[in-house]
Amino acid sequence: MARLAAMDARDAALLLKGVREATLKGGRPPLVPRTEIRESWQRMLRKGLDPDRDHRALLLSPAELERRRSASPLAELLPLLREGLVSAGGAGSGAVQHIMVVADADGRVLWREGSAAVLRKADGHGFEPGADWTEETVGTNGIGTPLVTRRPTQVHSAEHFVATHHSWTCAGAPIVDPRDGRLLGAVDVSGPLATMHPATLMLVTSVARLAEAELRNRHFAALERLRSVAAPVLCRVGGRALAVDAHGWPAAVVGMAPVDRVALPGGFGAGRVLVPSLGRCAVEPLPGGWLLRLEEEGHEATASSPSRVVLDVSRPRRWSLQVVGGAGGWTQELSPRHAELLYVLARHRGGRTAAELAADVFGDRTRTVTVRAEMSRVRRTLGGVLAHRPYRFREEVEVVVRHPDDPGDLLPHSTAPAVVAARDAGDGVPG
Repeated sequence: MARLAAMDARDAALLLKGVREATLKGGRPPLVPRTEIRESWQRMLRKGLDPDRDHRALLLSPAELERRRSASPLAELLPLLREGLVSAGGAGSGAVQHIMVVADADGRVLWREGSAAVLRKADGHGFEPGADWTEETVGTNGIGTPLVTRRPTQVHSAEHFVATHHSWTCAGAPIVDPRDGRLLGAVDVSGPLATMHPATLMLVTSVARLAEAELRNRHFAALERLRSVAAPVLCRVGGRALAVDAHGWPAAVVGMAPVDRVALPGGFGAGRVLVPSLGRCAVEPLPGGWLLRLEEEGHEATASSPSRVVLDVSRPRRWSLQVVGGAGGWTQELSPRHAELLYVLARHRGGRTAAELAADVFGDRTRTVTVRAEMSRVRRTLGGVLAHRPYRFREEVEVVVRHPDDPGDLLPHSTAPAVVAARDAGDGVPG
């Protein structure tokens, strides 16, 4: 890449075009393609992708695009990515001649930012939000190729397998969730050929590693919050027990030596569960994780499904949900929106679909993307007492609602149709 950068942009493009044509025809190229490029071209040839025809898949629907954006952990990293790859280059002054693109693990473009002129050119190539930018769809590129190899990759001009992309230069890097090694997606910097620089790949790689470090720091902070909640619970527990997060990382242990990450079985939830590395455990939910009490030899652990939840909406500005189980209880403070959602679910024990909740809370059945995003956040903490499809409190849990003395004071901030109807009907009976 340093050699190409030192050449005139037009000469470099012509050289790479000759390399590509000779390689694809099985001839001897004037310059050996870089290993990652050659291997990608070979994958494309095996798949039968036409190198001389533009390939595009249908865009995601607006609703599906918003759903993926809301569900992606990369959404929380956008400010960091923007600072490293867009803002630092002076996008506001018009100096930036590239765009930053963030895609999910399926290669679907979720976000783009940067030069307005380059964004318009990208639209002409179908390089837009909701587009499929996997290798098997558009060939060798700065998003799809790193997603396959899990390595940062720079793709310049005719190194793109498909000829219609030869006016572009791209550098992309994968982003991996440090909690479980799951591939979250890729970040890419793309622009016209004149923007190519051998240091671009180093920059993109560094920013991707910073993003992973930020995820790691947030994970440590979440474990610390779980530890603060679990500590008093573990003090009341006899025998061996530990608190782990949803990924099996331990926050605290009692009565046993510290353990590494615990592999949680599929369908993991409250009750008596066989955990491969620990044996039979009694499992209860905690805010942001689980309490695991190990079965002692000759003594069966009590099945520990939470038996009772108390939704307290009796106070004007402080709402909470208390969960009571075999090892005691804990309380989770609620945001105004989550208090509304849980109140509706408490009134409809049979459950509500996303569309029904959207009508209950927003008066608009089409706002299902927002509902799913909010319920996803609720279930990160309260997954042990909530089920979905439809959304509901679990059948085995007793649900108690503490209402205000005056029904008119029920969630006074709320304009949710279901809450307004309850206030108007005087349904808020103290309990």
